[in-house]
Amino acid sequence: MAKKDESIDMVDRFSEFKELRNIDKTTMISVLEESFRSVIAKMFGSDENFDVIMNPDKGDCEIYQNLEIVPDGKVEDPIRQISLSDARNDVDNPDPDCEVGEEHTKKIDFAKFGRRAILNLRQTLASKILDLQKDAIYTKFKEMEGELVTGEVYQLWKKEILLLDEDKNELLLPKDQQIPTDYYRKGDTVKAVIYNVDNKNNNPKITVSRTSDTFLRRLFELEVPEIHDGLILIRAIARIPGERAKIAVESYDDRIDPVGACVGVKGARIHGIVRELRNENIDVINYTSNPSLFIQRALSPAKISSIRIDEENKHAEVFLKPEEVSLAIGKGGLNIRLATMLTGYEIDVYRDLEDNEEDIYLDEFKDEIDSWVIEALKDMGCATAKAVLNTPREELIEKADLEEDTVDNVIKVLKAEFEN
Repeated sequence: MAKKDESIDMVDRFSEFKELRNIDKTTMISVLEESFRSVIAKMFGSDENFDVIMNPDKGDCEIYQNLEIVPDGKVEDPIRQISLSDARNDVDNPDPDCEVGEEHTKKIDFAKFGRRAILNLRQTLASKILDLQKDAIYTKFKEMEGELVTGEVYQLWKKEILLLDEDKNELLLPKDQQIPTDYYRKGDTVKAVIYNVDNKNNNPKITVSRTSDTFLRRLFELEVPEIHDGLILIRAIARIPGERAKIAVESYDDRIDPVGACVGVKGARIHGIVRELRNENIDVINYTSNPSLFIQRALSPAKISSIRIDEENKHAEVFLKPEEVSLAIGKGGLNIRLATMLTGYEIDVYRDLEDNEEDIYLDEFKDEIDSWVIEALKDMGCATAKAVLNTPREELIEKADLEEDTVDNVIKVLKAEFEN
């Protein structure tokens, strides 16, 4: 038979657990009461005629059973009834003046139910506390989505990395949310943003990311006080993680140069961000609501000769001198892709023709050249016949990723047009 103190010690133990896990007092009292009632219901079939009173200051619990007084020898349901003589002679709560038909309250010593009841209570309480803890974790991190966190690498798997934050909460960094050049060992410290939090089957899953635009935004807020204080606003971000990024900033104070503030003296501020992003190149430009000017800035370092804007269809045709085309497109097409992402405009790049120079757009040859071939050539900056013919054959094969026979056929078709 378990001693009474064992029940009290058990309540004390979980009271300490509550302090450790930051579960508030009111919630813990409610959980304790529910746990006691759950065990009582299992033992007696119902908890309807029981009162459970928690004493948080004392760290114990009082249980009372409300029974109907019936004549001696007439007790049919001992869970809900008590004989008159037993009620009058109750050791814990004697009531010598009670009568049949009245209610008698009998104090229950939970510890006397034995070790199995105590163990059952402990297991029930532990399960409810675990559920509470999971709910608390989910609520906490759900409110933190998009915020910067730091974790220590605890386990490395093929498809994801398990991190532990300072409170030992588990954070998952999937492979597709890692920068391609990220490399970690157990014990390394990792910065990321909370990307997604779900609670499927009451099992919180916290996913973090280093590839999202929000991660870059939070790093700038961390490194640039003017952004943190709201003096400089980040208006747009475009990223190809691990390769290159463009960020458009605007200042609310004319005395503050937003680009200069973000870069810092001798690049001090931005260098820290670049290192964190595994040497991802970052272009910082001044934001403007003028789409033509914004596109020109987004295509930096290329210098644009002229531009035609279709605001309704979010389309822009940009004309550059031949030597500027490769700068506008960038290595592997990165620059023009980022400019498109940053501005929201589909951008086509064309070589600016010399005065009186005759040329024909490639789209005019759709009857003789497959559309996908024309698009591949346009993607590398060759939007006109002369642009293709002025580009070395080997370069067309390599940069447009076309077969030799295909390139030869294109050159043949275009030359024939001018010869005619």
